Amino acid sequence: MRLRLLAAVLAISMAATAQGPMTLAELYSFVQSSQKFIKEGKMTDRELAGFLSKSKLSERLDDRSVELLQGLGIGPKTLEALERLRDQSKTLPAGGTMEPPGPPPQAPPPTSIEQKAIIDHAREYALSYSQRLPDFICTQVERRYGAPAPGTRAGGRPDSEPSFQLLDTLTSRLSYFEQKEDKKLVLQNNTLTAQDYKTLGGATSTGEFGSMLKEIFDYGTQARFEWDHWGTLRSRLTMVFAYHVAQEHSQWHIDYDRRLDLVPAYHGLVYVDNETREILRVTLEAEGIPADFPVRMASTTLDYNYQDISGHTFLLPYTSRVLMAAEGYLTRNDDEFRLYRKYQVESELKFDDVTPPPLPEDQKKEQPAPPAAPAKKK
Repeated sequence: MRLRLLAAVLAISMAATAQGPMTLAELYSFVQSSQKFIKEGKMTDRELAGFLSKSKLSERLDDRSVELLQGLGIGPKTLEALERLRDQSKTLPAGGTMEPPGPPPQAPPPTSIEQKAIIDHAREYALSYSQRLPDFICTQVERRYGAPAPGTRAGGRPDSEPSFQLLDTLTSRLSYFEQKEDKKLVLQNNTLTAQDYKTLGGATSTGEFGSMLKEIFDYGTQARFEWDHWGTLRSRLTMVFAYHVAQEHSQWHIDYDRRLDLVPAYHGLVYVDNETREILRVTLEAEGIPADFPVRMASTTLDYNYQDISGHTFLLPYTSRVLMAAEGYLTRNDDEFRLYRKYQVESELKFDDVTPPPLPEDQKKEQPAPPAAPAKKK
């Protein structure tokens, strides 16, 4: 394994030095790429510093440029190597201030008329979504995590990332028959259980099969939509719209310990497939939560993906993430929907003793949209 990792590191070094002395822009790109390897455990701070100590520059490296490189999250050894390069390059010609590369230009947004047509189509799609679903069954895997909130005694600095720890894993048989959803808990931490899902303690969620879409686009909700950006989900170009729902029109419920219920205002994003005009992702984030309500933050991200059922393709829930904060503690529920098949009365899903591993993270993350095509010369 170590030999393979070093080979990847050497490839970076060779690419950076193959053309002789590096410009400041090439140095920035080299260090930025190397930081990704370091975060993935494929390279160390000491190794990067060693490569830099053998590198040459064609332009002067000044203090401002070193500060910009520090902003990439470099380690102490890399910083020492950059400071040596700075001192060695004092007699070289100035290369201008190093600036990180900006995002590639995006295509212009649709016109206001086009945007209205897209939202109208998305509303029609969302309101009829449940009626168009086939009867099916699938496996739902729910991993529940917890962490002390940053800024608390056990949570570290306020600006630090939460240290989530896996609390348990729930595997359920989820069926959708005659537009009704039924969830039966089968495994808890890979152990068979007869417990009712509704009686579980801790954070849980429902409504993945259409109700979330319906509540956002329902005419009574009076959601306000506006253009946000172009994006990419699982290699598909998407049009992303921001929306807001006022509290008096909200239908979203936040339940605390089955004792307290809150209906908050909320906002979020809707991702519309540029080709099919179907909805690939929705996000919700509560706002204006009263100071005396135990839950201080709540958000949901729900992804849909194309699934095959008996030779026909349907857009069905793929993953979801629910984040909540209450009383100095954070919870995160990551759900995955697997093994879709046609529902039949005698249908059964076989569960192994071991729950399948999580889906790859690159299937869940939004990627930048491709850059706009250059204008054609007349």
